[in-house]
Formats: sequence, structure tokens, C-alpha cells
Amino acid sequence: MKKTTLLINCPDKKGIIATVTNFILAKKGNITYIDQYVDRELEEFFMRSECEFDKDEEKIIQFKEAFNEEIAKNYNMHWEMYDPDKKPNMALFVSKYDHCLYDILGRYASGELQIKIPIIISNHNDLKPIADAFNIPFKHIPVTKKNKVEAENEQLKTLKKHKIDFIVLARYMQILSANFVDQFPNKIINIHHSFLPAFPGAKPYHSAYERGVKIIGATSHYVTSDLDEGPIIEQEVVRVSHIHNVQHFILKGRDLEKIVLSRAIKHHIERKVLVYNNKTVIFS
Repeated sequence: MKKTTLLINCPDKKGIIATVTNFILAKKGNITYIDQYVDRELEEFFMRSECEFDKDEEKIIQFKEAFNEEIAKNYNMHWEMYDPDKKPNMALFVSKYDHCLYDILGRYASGELQIKIPIIISNHNDLKPIADAFNIPFKHIPVTKKNKVEAENEQLKTLKKHKIDFIVLARYMQILSANFVDQFPNKIINIHHSFLPAFPGAKPYHSAYERGVKIIGATSHYVTSDLDEGPIIEQEVVRVSHIHNVQHFILKGRDLEKIVLSRAIKHHIERKVLVYNNKTVIFS
């Protein structure tokens, strides 16, 4: 059997679930999973389903064409069908911090992440030995205020060459331009501490420690042209107290960053995320 994942969002109306499921059944498909959500304020409907069809590519193409004409247009749907067996190409952007890179590559090497990693791009050479250890090509593209446009053009050229589907910023310490972000809408995943906007700057953990915070956290989101304001995919927190020093804060924060980023990557590659109005619906 051929597995597919169907994602749908459209204005909410009566009968959407029955219409879609009956259509799949009529086309000799079998639904193995279904989840749906209705945003009552926006009156918007969201659905994710996993289906099985006969292994006939021509029939699947015909299904897509019929679904679009007979169902999607009538409900003004935005919809996509994905092949869960196809591993997407993911590019990693890094700078000098190595904890997220090690974590991702470890999960990748163990088979936990169903992806391909054709390239790691960095504005520094520091982490090249890690890429070499995992036998992944590493490309050093220095970025300065003077060469930022040229550097991003080189990055985009490299991404196109490797047919990259989405990008993960594994503590990449550069701000991407709006032009760059526009090339990968909702396909660039970032990770950072959750002290913003209260504790900005180069040493947020030190500032948070001095302020005596009781909770620290991490946030992973899609990158938009508005810095750190893209749709949130995953978050996590951990409690701290007066017994913890700055180093404890940093270590706990790095652990959270690794966990949150890996969860966000999994949500993305398993097609469990729907973006709407700068928010996300995350299916179980």
C-alpha cells in the first residue's frame, strides 16, 4: 500500500469531514489516522489525515486532480498531499555553538530523524570537524556587514544545488535578510532561549540570573522577516531557583534548546504543522 499524508485548512462549514472521508473511501483509499481542529474565533477548519492507497502513481495523480476539482474548490481549501516515505533534504546553518548540531547529527545518525542532510553551512570554520566526523559536506561562507548580500546569494546558490527542502538554524548567529527568508516561507526553523524581550543581548542567562528568574525556557519557530516573531512550533520550560548559578542556567538552557529544536524538526518532517495567521496548529 502507498501511504500519504493529507493536510487541509479552509473556512469552517458543516460536513467537511464527512465529505473528505467519503471521497477517500469512494476512491478506494483507507484512512489510518485523522485529527481535526476548528478555530472558533476565525471560523477556520484544520485537518490532518494519514491514508493508504494502492501502489499506483497514476491513480494517486488522478485522486489529487479529482480532489481538487470536486472537493477543494467547493470548500475554498488550501491543501497538500505528502509522501511520508520521501525523506526531505534539510540544510543546517551553524556558527560556533555545537550543542544543537551534535544533538541533531546524533539523532540523524541513529535513524531517529527521517531526513537527508546534504550540506552544513557556517559563517565560521569552527564546527567543520563535527561535520567531517559525520561525513556530511561542510561549506564555510563568511558573513560580514559588507558582504552580506553576496554571502546570502552564495548560500542560496548552494541550497539550490543540493535541492534543499527546509533549513534549520542550529544556533546560527546571523540575521537572515527578508529576501532570503522569502525564498523559504515556513521552511526555516530557528531555536533560541525564551528570555526575549525581557533579557536581550549577548548574555541573557547572566541577566536572567541577576534578576532571579524562576523559569527558563526555549522556543523554536519558523523564521519570518520580523525577527524572532515567526509562528511558534515548540516550547519547553524548566524551573530554577536560588541554588542554581549562571553555569547551571546555561547548561539547562542548552538542554532545552536541543530538546525543543529536535521536537520542532520532527513536527515539521512528519507534516504535523499547519501555519495560519502567524500561529501554528500542531497535530498529535
